[in-house]
Amino acid sequence: MSRRPPRGEYIETDTGNKVARKATLVGTQNIMLGGKTVIQPEVMIRGDLIRSIQSSSSSSSSGTPNNTAVAIGRYCFLSRASCLRPPGRLYKGAFTYMPLRMGDHVFVGPSSVIQAASIGNHVHIGARVVVGEFAIIKDYVRVLDETVIPPNMVISSFSIVAGQPARVIGEVPEGGHEAFELRDLYKTVGNNPQPAAS
Repeated sequence: MSRRPPRGEYIETDTGNKVARKATLVGTQNIMLGGKTVIQPEVMIRGDLIRSIQSSSSSSSSGTPNNTAVAIGRYCFLSRASCLRPPGRLYKGAFTYMPLRMGDHVFVGPSSVIQAASIGNHVHIGARVVVGEFAIIKDYVRVLDETVIPPNMVISSFSIVAGQPARVIGEVPEGGHEAFELRDLYKTVGNNPQPAAS
């Protein structure tokens, strides 16, 4: 009689996503993962908050509407107890949610709450950060710990942001782009982690 192997802490998908069994993903049919993404325990992704009013262009062009609430790129890392929630607003007299889009190589620190409209590629968001509704974060941005980004703020590429409310305090130095790569961090997490490259 053979024994089943013990269940690991992470569920690994065909596309290389590593999702913790203790993470909460609500409305999974509306969450799109690009591949090689790590979702740690206690992370909450609200895929159930979808657009309730369909625009006339999307309903007439195809039979099925696109209800993606959260789209996450490749090699993203969502740290413990962070929350991704689509932004919402009044639209044509009714409250509705708009999609939250994240690019590739995005790191979200522990206990951070993200309600942005879009986050670019190679973005590092520190611990306990609050990103307000409909904020736009461009590519190669570093958001320091405990920063509060107000709603509708646009942060340009290569910025370093801190404060409550957030403001640009510096610029990512030339040659500092390699620090945004998350391939090595991806390999250190999962049921069969590899040691970090030194």
